[in-house]
Amino acid sequence: MSRRPARAVLGNALVLLALLVIAALLLRLHLDDGGGWTVPRPLHWPAALASVLLYAAGCTWLWWRTRPREDAAEGEQPLLLVWASQTGFALALAHRSAHALAAAGVPVRMRGLHQVDAGVLAQHTRALFIASTTGEGDAPDHALPFLRRTMREPVSLDHLQYGVLALGDSSYAQYCAFGHQLDGWLRRHGAHALFDTVQVDNGDTATLRHWQQLLGQLGNGSGDQPDWSPVQYQPWRLAQRTVLNAGSPGAPVFHLRLQPPSGTALDWQAGDIAEIGPRHARQTVQAWLQRHGHDGQHPDGHGVPLAERLAGAHLPDAPPASAAALLASLQPLPHREYSIASVPADGMLDLLVRRQQHPDGSPGLGSGWLCEHLALGGHVDVRLRSNPNFHGVDPTTPLLLIGNGTGIAGLRAHLHARAQAGARRTWLLFGERTRQHDFHFQEELQALLGDGTLQHLDTTFSRDGGEHRYVQHLLQAHAGRLQQWVAEGATILVCGSLQGMAPAVDAVIEQALGRDGRDALLQAGRYRRDVY
Repeated sequence: MSRRPARAVLGNALVLLALLVIAALLLRLHLDDGGGWTVPRPLHWPAALASVLLYAAGCTWLWWRTRPREDAAEGEQPLLLVWASQTGFALALAHRSAHALAAAGVPVRMRGLHQVDAGVLAQHTRALFIASTTGEGDAPDHALPFLRRTMREPVSLDHLQYGVLALGDSSYAQYCAFGHQLDGWLRRHGAHALFDTVQVDNGDTATLRHWQQLLGQLGNGSGDQPDWSPVQYQPWRLAQRTVLNAGSPGAPVFHLRLQPPSGTALDWQAGDIAEIGPRHARQTVQAWLQRHGHDGQHPDGHGVPLAERLAGAHLPDAPPASAAALLASLQPLPHREYSIASVPADGMLDLLVRRQQHPDGSPGLGSGWLCEHLALGGHVDVRLRSNPNFHGVDPTTPLLLIGNGTGIAGLRAHLHARAQAGARRTWLLFGERTRQHDFHFQEELQALLGDGTLQHLDTTFSRDGGEHRYVQHLLQAHAGRLQQWVAEGATILVCGSLQGMAPAVDAVIEQALGRDGRDALLQAGRYRRDVY
């Protein structure tokens, strides 16, 4: 639940009341004994000054409470959020990002690129850069000191993890050029990318929603902030839901199969993303309506019942008394992203969802809706998002797929696409908890190995013991084969956790190929990641 809408209404009401009281007090200073208008007497000036100072103090307090948090708790280092903006769009996104990070529990220090040098970078272990490209691939004007001084200095950034949001216009030849220039400079000086550069074409809202979700993952992973832009969903139908890991020591994992609306063509590529609109359970909404005395059948302006609107919105703790005011104040629940685990030829859109759990035992919002509350045959709000950075390669190109946990979803789609194309040079490395319970799609993967679609299938299970407990250890054990495949032109696709597996695998790839070798793969588009 979100308390922000109710707090905002209450706060605005209190501020308005305070202003009215102050205005009434100041008005009295202008009235003489007969009720006429006059200049305030000198003895009233201290009261007027006190009122102005009180108002200024109130404004300062409100600004202080709502500012992006820049000062970290003791022992907690702030994340450096850097913007480079020509028209103000990157700066606006930086402010939004700062608030999103603060809401996710991440202390933030925001700076313009002109305020950053090697000394500032040395003081931080994590940094995000929001960089616009202007003209024919140029940096914003205020970034020139950084380009001419800092980017020419011999600096070591081995300590720094970073991410780049590159803003540009694909109609220009040098699309997002400055963002990529910045990314290349950071990598060459030893910094470690948290995720692949996110390119935004003309303010594309879907890409910005993806960036917003990555911000949530850098903090507590809650992703409970409203989407910056609304998602236009379609109603798909839940046709099948199966638990894949019964008896696992980990949380249950569900395989979901969704059917599109009638007349809708199946149209996506391996690597694409499904944006899902979560909803509250029916009993949660009914309990809320009963607690606050609202009629769930009250229609909005389009005839949609209040209960239906509440199912897809944050439930305020202190709602307005009138149904009309409540409807006007509702904020939609943010979307959830899932890698698509199938290709159109499979006939349905497949997802792999792990049921998340809050400390009190209640399910997570998105996973609870999909895994528990949504009835078979019920409708799911779905929007398909193209993810070109994680699309496949030519069937003749060797492909190395690396993933753990539910990261197998996006890799499974690639395997299906490779099987249909007759590809034979494919290698999968996969890690989970136990072989007995958590080897997702085991029979299917072994069949692909048997028919030659998979040339190598290597697995590791952390709870089973053994020498290679995690997928990065497994990759390290096969460093020789990794070097051979890369030399033969292989592309590497990694799908898994942003703060666990992905950076560990990146370190192994750098160790096996050298920093220059790893960077050459990145620049050639032969090493790409889909992390969450």
